[in-house]
Amino acid sequence: MAVSVYIETSVVSYFVARPSRDLVIAAYQRATQELWPRLLADYTTYISALVYDESSKGDPELAQQRLTAIAPFPMLEVDDTARSLAQVLMDGSAMPARFPEDALHIAVCAVSGVQILLTWNFTHLNNPFTRLKIRKLVNSAGYVCPEVCSPNELLELEP
Repeated sequence: MAVSVYIETSVVSYFVARPSRDLVIAAYQRATQELWPRLLADYTTYISALVYDESSKGDPELAQQRLTAIAPFPMLEVDDTARSLAQVLMDGSAMPARFPEDALHIAVCAVSGVQILLTWNFTHLNNPFTRLKIRKLVNSAGYVCPEVCSPNELLELEP
């Protein structure tokens, strides 16, 4: 059985973004582009309605490219169970209250049983302090916490 992966919106954005002059961002873009074919072939990859909504915003041309890029992936439901778990994450200070969508990405993965949440968001999702808080709260709520990682980390692994 293939490993399940959820693509958070930052990954989609880096995949279709215009080439950056910032060397770090350019490297993130390259890693995302290298990983994308594997997301299609080697993993069971998902998005959610939240990813779809976030991807549809901004520059119309890039928004269309983002929507086209995520079209092959099944969409997970953002239901009341996920919203409740997201609130637990915010109440437990794992996520800032002003970024409820970040908590919702984690919650959708957890309630859907997705194994990996793929993100470039190092501020609110993919840093060791946040991951510790997230894992504790998600597990305490009775769910298995998804592993949060960047495309670089996933590129290093065999599917």
